[in-house]
Amino acid sequence: MNPFWIFLSFIIYTALLFAVSYFTSKGANNDSFFRANKQSPWYVVAYGMIGASLSGVTFISVPGSVGKSHFSYLVMVFGYLFGYWVIIKVLLPLYYKLNLTSIYSYLQTRFGIKAYKSGAIYFLISRVIGASFRMFLVVSVLQYFVLDYYGVPFFITVGAFILLILLYTMKAGIKTIVWTDTLQTTFMLASVVLSMYFIADGMDISISRLLQEVKNSEYSQAIVTDWHHPRFFLKQFISGMFITIVMTGLDQDMMQKNLSCRNLKEAQKNMTWMSISLVPINLLFLSLGAALFIFAGYLNVEIPAKADQLFPLLAIQNMGIVSGIVFLIGLIAAAYSSADSALTSLTTSMSVDIFNLEKRDDLSNNEKVKWRKYIHFGVSFIVFLVIILFNLINKDSVINELFKVAGFTYGPLLGMFAFGLFTKIKVKDRLIPFVVILAPIISYGFHFYTPILFGYHFGFEILLLNGLITFLGLLGIREKN
Repeated sequence: MNPFWIFLSFIIYTALLFAVSYFTSKGANNDSFFRANKQSPWYVVAYGMIGASLSGVTFISVPGSVGKSHFSYLVMVFGYLFGYWVIIKVLLPLYYKLNLTSIYSYLQTRFGIKAYKSGAIYFLISRVIGASFRMFLVVSVLQYFVLDYYGVPFFITVGAFILLILLYTMKAGIKTIVWTDTLQTTFMLASVVLSMYFIADGMDISISRLLQEVKNSEYSQAIVTDWHHPRFFLKQFISGMFITIVMTGLDQDMMQKNLSCRNLKEAQKNMTWMSISLVPINLLFLSLGAALFIFAGYLNVEIPAKADQLFPLLAIQNMGIVSGIVFLIGLIAAAYSSADSALTSLTTSMSVDIFNLEKRDDLSNNEKVKWRKYIHFGVSFIVFLVIILFNLINKDSVINELFKVAGFTYGPLLGMFAFGLFTKIKVKDRLIPFVVILAPIISYGFHFYTPILFGYHFGFEILLLNGLITFLGLLGIREKN
């Protein structure tokens, strides 16, 4: 591919983001950065959150996963709907009632300062690893297929990418991201639709015929009835429901956009429409995955060892220059979409939960803004270092294990919020850190030994076990009175 067109596409897209940032950051302050002054239109948030929910992992990995898991992921997506119902009916009313900036402030209200700090620290660990992993996945594809050819070092690519995000989110934070997310969602979905068109054109068939091929292929199988299988349909459904509750409802990154809406009713409306839209959109991504494998067979192209590379391989090397540019713009949009909100939410949590910036009466508003900018820069630098570490490790097995470890840190959040919401029992706050440290360790022990001892492989349901252990641990440290 001609580097000029790649570079021009990247520059134009990035310029659009900075243009949005310019208009949204006028008169911005810390409240704009953290909560967008609670003036975000619900329909803009709903549309933008589609892109944030999908991220670069969905854009690349979901189509690539179709080769092995077929459409079984769709069952998990239906589980998402029930998880969103819990968020809409239980969590959002709680957050708006308490007028929270950081959702982990609830833990201080319910249990105490130790629980509050524990929840915030677990979020920070989870999001730093998760955001770094997602950025690493997307940047690695750009590096492998484009920038390595021109001798650009990986650390320069990562540094430039994070610096650009830092610059356009520095002033207005979530107020800017609510609007830039609409661009990213549009380009990401357009890239998928156009890629389907290019595949159909490459096979000299119509889109409807291609969809019929997908429907009739083995890839369209969605229901796995073997309960031993990691993708057993009931396990997928329940996992999808609780993953949504934890990784959306208990995640500052995802909830910060919802808390920027004008009131609870609009936030609920936003979440309802966004959740409904995820079913057809994820079906579109799965259909693209099946189409990619069918197209690879049509061209007699060898499937890469890493299935994540199938989409970029075909788009850049086998479907023409226009297709390659469309793919890269979609990929860039996916990368920006997950990275900018992650850095903003990490800055919010560090500022509010760890440094208590909102409650510092000894600082003027200008000084608070200055400190928040320092924190934003520091968080970005930490993410940069973690991505470089992933690249140095350069072993899928190690990186995947690190990503799993980040997933284990959501279990204590599930246990603490469930205990706080569904019981009125008081617990010894000083002992909560011991409970939330032991729960993931015990859960990981189950995850590691049950396949050896009983032949059972835990999937995402390990999250439920982790949360249950935390819940029982809290019950064990209840106050006697």
